[in-house]
Amino acid sequence: MKILLIEDDLDLGNGVRIALTDHGFDVVWTRHIEGALRHLEDQPCDLVLLDLGLPDGDGLHLLTRMRRDHGALPVLILSARDALKDRLQGLDSGADDYLVKPFEVAELVSRIRALARRSYGFDGETLSLRGLQLHVPTRRVTVQGRPVELTVSEYELLRQLMMRVDRIVTRRTLEEQVLPGGQSNASNSLDVHMANLRRKIGDGYVRTVRGVGYVIDQQGAA
Repeated sequence: MKILLIEDDLDLGNGVRIALTDHGFDVVWTRHIEGALRHLEDQPCDLVLLDLGLPDGDGLHLLTRMRRDHGALPVLILSARDALKDRLQGLDSGADDYLVKPFEVAELVSRIRALARRSYGFDGETLSLRGLQLHVPTRRVTVQGRPVELTVSEYELLRQLMMRVDRIVTRRTLEEQVLPGGQSNASNSLDVHMANLRRKIGDGYVRTVRGVGYVIDQQGAA
């Protein structure tokens, strides 16, 4: 799971980054709103940890923008603002959870995993959606209990999409993160791998957003 950590405190940010990396998370850390917006545009993530007191603006304004531009992207606020009104304001502004500083790493990890379960059906090992299951440790994929054999590229395409349910993953992102050498749009490799993936897992999972990319919807088409 790729996490974007937005925290301006050097000691805390570095400590959280190291601790979460030790727990198997892929953490990108930035200290400013400008950097966060750049990462959100160029490097899609699965979950955001957001401090509110940032040097170039209020984290709540960034949260509002993330909700507008990135839809259901899970956001966990990390803040020293511990008054009830602050917590309610954070949640009412679109945060999925709120953790008051100082906190224990164990609680942060537990909340991240709980948020991932709620957002993606991910329990730390298995991604599940409408009968489609992907077991990360063994790379085993099943559809309605039936094993499905995928190539390395097909598996990575499916994992990227299932980790971002209800969010469009652009062609460029998939090409850069999945295909050997980050093959460009000039190649039809992505289309070939996607066609093979769809054939193996069946219809009704991967939806094409023309000119943009692909998405797996939480709710299938009626």
